[in-house]
Amino acid sequence: MLEELNNFSKNIKGKIRFNYCLKNHTWLNIGGKAKIFFVPETLTELRDFLSYIKKKEYDFSIIGAGSNLLISENIGDRIFIKLGKNFNKLSLTKDNFIIAGCSILDKKVSDFACDNQLSGLEFMSCIPGSVGGGIRMNSGCFGSEFKDVLLSVQVMDLDGRVYTIKSKDIKFEYRKTNLPKNLIFLSASFKTKKKRRIEIEDYVNKLKEKKEISQPLKVKTGGSTFKNPKDQTEKKVWELIKESVDNQISFGDAKISNKHSNFFINSKNASFENMNNLINYVKKKVKDKTGISLELELEIIN
Repeated sequence: MLEELNNFSKNIKGKIRFNYCLKNHTWLNIGGKAKIFFVPETLTELRDFLSYIKKKEYDFSIIGAGSNLLISENIGDRIFIKLGKNFNKLSLTKDNFIIAGCSILDKKVSDFACDNQLSGLEFMSCIPGSVGGGIRMNSGCFGSEFKDVLLSVQVMDLDGRVYTIKSKDIKFEYRKTNLPKNLIFLSASFKTKKKRRIEIEDYVNKLKEKKEISQPLKVKTGGSTFKNPKDQTEKKVWELIKESVDNQISFGDAKISNKHSNFFINSKNASFENMNNLINYVKKKVKDKTGISLELELEIIN
């Protein structure tokens, strides 16, 4: 197997790494070594690689910015794919639709829209993830979500077929969609509307101020750990946690943020076990106190 992939790697622009440490690819700075870590730079490379792992029946995961990802130190033979730089391009159509590669950061899409005096994507300036991840989980903040601005997404399936799915054909829910897990998102188109740049910048700055006031910044965190249980209570999940759990509790270096109870922090060198124990502890405490079962927003690969 390794010999085959070594030969494959000699004829591509992308990169293949073996026994590759994933810690630095997650915002929590937690994770083990991937048996194979592949960064494709072209559709052909991605298609050929998928053909290989499908034939060998290997499990794989796509990772983007790693902003809401908790990866175990023991991930076995799982293969990881991270789209390369050729999948993070931005362009603008004559109808003011923005086309974004799915590996690009949401903030850069928002900045691009602002530079072109286009409104509607301001909220993306406060989402610390990639476009692909944003679509997958219908990311959102401050009253806006991906479903509000997405027009379509271009995907590749395990057979290497590339096709486009329109937004109207996707079932969006709170922090999830019905898009199959085995689809790889390649690029997406977003609708916008013209507006003066100064108005866009003012709104973005207001959103950033709200974020700075309410959320911990410049720390190792996976963002919101749990989803708001909208159908069970009017309270936000951070309120449920604050009422149910002593926020001084810690498991090793895994701690609850003093600024926002739904943000868990790797204060130094927390392990997967530390963070997972904290997650399970908080879930149990909230369930015992309120009867509400919390659902993870953080994605766990174990």
